[in-house]
Amino acid sequence: MRTTIILILAVALYSCPVFSQDRILMAVTTSTENSGLLEAILPHFERTYNITVDVLAVGTGKAVTLGENGDVDVILIHHRASEDAFVENGFGVNRRDVMYNDFVIVGPVTDPAGIRGLNGIESLQKIAQTGSVFVSRGDKSGTHLKENELWKLAGTDPAASGDRYLEAGQGMGPTLLLADEKNAYSIADRGTFLSLSGKIDLIILSGKDTRLYNPYGIIAVNPEKHPHVKFSQSMALINWFVSPGAQKLIGEFKKNDHVLFFPNAGK
Repeated sequence: MRTTIILILAVALYSCPVFSQDRILMAVTTSTENSGLLEAILPHFERTYNITVDVLAVGTGKAVTLGENGDVDVILIHHRASEDAFVENGFGVNRRDVMYNDFVIVGPVTDPAGIRGLNGIESLQKIAQTGSVFVSRGDKSGTHLKENELWKLAGTDPAASGDRYLEAGQGMGPTLLLADEKNAYSIADRGTFLSLSGKIDLIILSGKDTRLYNPYGIIAVNPEKHPHVKFSQSMALINWFVSPGAQKLIGEFKKNDHVLFFPNAGK
């Protein structure tokens, strides 16, 4: 029995490398941080690998810039075009799918623009046509980039709405709070919106549109561009995120009785 236990421990140590106490810096989207997911699951990684993950919550655009400058070791963002460009331009390596949810268009219960049940493009067209107030993040985040793509598909320039189009210049949580205060429409990732359940009166009016799909990817900063980054530790984190154990933690995470993210590593 003693020999068996020693063999099991040896296999576990061999397959799960443990680093000396270390720290890495990961830039993540504010929506991911606001959801509470990382606070719930990262301690599992930190205990196993003896690595502390310092999380810097910023918009996707800022996260990419930090990665390009070598100011962080790894990024976790949700705008596939930006992720692909980051890798293709040589700044990132080993991009992996982690999870997904979707974007939703939210607004007041009274729904003055009459968008309830419409798809994402039709909803924005109606919001513009009726002169309804819309609050944008306006911060070059993944959500803001997705919003701009949708306005373009809708054939509408939101800036033409004048003071009916407001840019918060903040993260998802504060943007939704502002939209709630203004009795306005907005676009949000479903996870952040559900995490604010009970704190705002806005409701989901448009969703379940394939164009609102919202995947998240994790990428290590390329050590050939920035030799100082902690690449081995970043790869340990990436491999952990896509492991069955971490994927299970992501799928089981709930806020206000709602599942916020769906694991999709390897799919």
